[in-house]
Amino acid sequence: MPEYEDVPSWILAGLRPICAGLPQAYEEPAWVGVRWRIRKRTFVHARPVPTGELPVSGRVAESGGVATVIQFRAAGEEFHALTSMGFPFYRAGWGTDVVNMVFAPTVDWPEIRELLTESYRVLALGNLVRRVE
Repeated sequence: MPEYEDVPSWILAGLRPICAGLPQAYEEPAWVGVRWRIRKRTFVHARPVPTGELPVSGRVAESGGVATVIQFRAAGEEFHALTSMGFPFYRAGWGTDVVNMVFAPTVDWPEIRELLTESYRVLALGNLVRRVE
């Protein structure tokens, strides 16, 4: 697997098995970071963001340096719940269903699996969605 200097290896090691388990999902380099797609649509993108540019308050934004953020899709009430929750979630600057999440070393991987599986479901066709547990 390729390594992306701008995304920490421990994050890639957690994201890869989640995304590889989704039908027809594939990994590719993005303009910055790495993304996973279904057909030509991105369902998760991991990338570095300077902490001073994060629109969320908290320890990360105050620490200086760079944070890793994943961007994914959420529909309806889940989108509103996540973006209203605050740190580590915030609304992306584009799209009506795109959420950003700041990674922390204490990330809850089962929750990430659930969020990314839902993101995949938002974009995948019905026959692929039925193949996802």
